[in-house]
Amino acid sequence: MAIDLSNFEQGTKYEGDYDQDLEVLQERLSRVLVSHIVYKKSSVIVCEGWDAAGKGGAIQRITTGWDPRAFSVWPISAPSAEEQARHFLWRFWNKLPGKGEIGIFDRSWYGRVLVERVEELTPGPEWRRGYDEINEFEAQQHFSGTAIVKLFFHVTQETQDKRLKARLDHPWKRWKVTADDFRNRSRRKAYLDAYADMFERTDTRWAPWTVIDGNNKKAARIAALTAVADALEAAVPLKAPRADPEVERIAAEVFGKDG
Repeated sequence: MAIDLSNFEQGTKYEGDYDQDLEVLQERLSRVLVSHIVYKKSSVIVCEGWDAAGKGGAIQRITTGWDPRAFSVWPISAPSAEEQARHFLWRFWNKLPGKGEIGIFDRSWYGRVLVERVEELTPGPEWRRGYDEINEFEAQQHFSGTAIVKLFFHVTQETQDKRLKARLDHPWKRWKVTADDFRNRSRRKAYLDAYADMFERTDTRWAPWTVIDGNNKKAARIAALTAVADALEAAVPLKAPRADPEVERIAAEVFGKDG
């Protein structure tokens, strides 16, 4: 079934116990990261969406309690001159997680078929070829054992405007607002068209999209963490690992068998 962003604009208030449910989800995610470490699994989490749609807040809550040695967050901006001299996926290959790690991309390789398309930074034949290149890239990760979770955070123009205004009014948050935010806002129709094509061409069985209704922050965070926890729990073993046998032997000597 085709993804229609208009189906994700209700902004329904979260009716559960937000703090308690968030804590439960973060505990699930904590176990998921441990499973990645001990079973040498790897996963990628892709976060795309509108400016001020809640990507950053969700990422902060996903990683709460995670061991920083086992995950990385990559905020993706315009490519450097060195990166522009190579295939567009080159800079992402360099950031993929190793065994026992999770990589989170705050924006991603989808810039090829989004900003590069809308801003006319890349010739049409090249960004159109990007759909197949992205699908092949993600398939390579999937079939080599790396799980891929793709989240798209959607908000209405009204919600986005309220949040941009609130950031500008807050002395410690106004730094987040840039001229790019307003340029992107002025091209909303072009981005909607690009998103529709992106969903149609890259919503694959090995890397499906999950759309998050970001119009209510608490509901969006619970939905995002639930989607990540569900997907990663299905991708890694959930059995608690034994201690290393050598550590058990040493501990028995130090503490005694009943210690």
